[in-house]
Amino acid sequence: MFYPVSAFIGLRYAKASKGSHFIAFINFFSVAGIALGLMALITVLSVMNGFEGELKLRNLGITPHILVQHKPGVDPSSTTFDGVEGVVASALQIDAEGIIQSSAGLTGVMFQGIQPDVMQQSSIIGQNMLIGQLTDLAKGEYGIVIGYALSNKLRLRIGESARLISSENSYFGPFGRIYSQRVFRVVGIFDLGSALDDKAVFMHIDDAARLMRSQTSKLAQTRLFLDDAFEYKSVVKTLESLGYSSTNWRDQQGVLFDAVKMEKNMMSLMLLLIISVAAFNIVSALVMVVSEKQGDIAILLTQGMTRTKIMGIFLFNGIYNGIKGTVIGVVAGVLLVSQINNLIQLLNLPVFLSPEGQGVPTDLQWQQVLFLIATSLILCFLASLYPAYRAVRVNPADALKYE
Repeated sequence: MFYPVSAFIGLRYAKASKGSHFIAFINFFSVAGIALGLMALITVLSVMNGFEGELKLRNLGITPHILVQHKPGVDPSSTTFDGVEGVVASALQIDAEGIIQSSAGLTGVMFQGIQPDVMQQSSIIGQNMLIGQLTDLAKGEYGIVIGYALSNKLRLRIGESARLISSENSYFGPFGRIYSQRVFRVVGIFDLGSALDDKAVFMHIDDAARLMRSQTSKLAQTRLFLDDAFEYKSVVKTLESLGYSSTNWRDQQGVLFDAVKMEKNMMSLMLLLIISVAAFNIVSALVMVVSEKQGDIAILLTQGMTRTKIMGIFLFNGIYNGIKGTVIGVVAGVLLVSQINNLIQLLNLPVFLSPEGQGVPTDLQWQQVLFLIATSLILCFLASLYPAYRAVRVNPADALKYE
């Protein structure tokens, strides 16, 4: 097969190892460094993506994506937001804080008065019920759905009663301030495996209003379920243009997701530096190749080869090593991501698995892989420029002076 003479000679130099074992040794470790760096970066990014996705799925399954506040005197049930782009469902909700007490103890919680039928269909909670359903929350029966972690903490089982005390509504009695409270019965238990499982308590929206000694229409906000919780900004702007004020998940969970994002970026930067060091090892190898092949370069120049093609020889040499390391690293990284849970089980490593025990969550995003491939090849190209420039500057007369 015919291909340019620069590529032909550059490929011979890249594969040659008999002339200088030291140059071959540096070439090998340049390729190995790029491959290992890419493999580690793809694996770490995939695991961090998976971890971020689990947090997004579970924590934001409890925390409302967006809560829309209504103006006083406006009936929330008469307003709909289903036509807003990015919104897949909406429901009325009352959010409040309080204390739940059982015979085993008491703890602070966030209770949400919900519309059970909408939450059952639109929320991930409905898909992760261990016992009962959200639709078991019937108006006037004062039932609650709690997390598995909270049920263990307070030793509450299905059918048992617990006292809920609202911290946002109180009145003065003969013995001082008395907080609004009522006994509720556990009708369902969910398990999301999130940090909020022992903090969230769900009840019917009308029961929540009665607990707070008010009317549903005065306390209710509209909860919006988004197609992608991270794309909340466009929805918030649309709501502002319509004259609505709102709060979103970042008010409660933003710090956690910012920490995860910063950790992912810092890990990526550190591993990218490893790839950079490996790529710039190509400089050392190519500079030695240029010094060793000065006689060959001089002969090629005297035979009429242009300096541009001479430069192409060494650029191709460096890029060839970069391509080889990149291909090996990408293949190894993708294989490691696909088999990481099998390796963890095989080596019996003490790694925390996901709540259901199916293994470390991974999310291989091909746009990230393509970006890493492009970055690696660009670094290898930049590393090859200086040695190629040195080759172009060779003077045939000086190089052949003692030949």
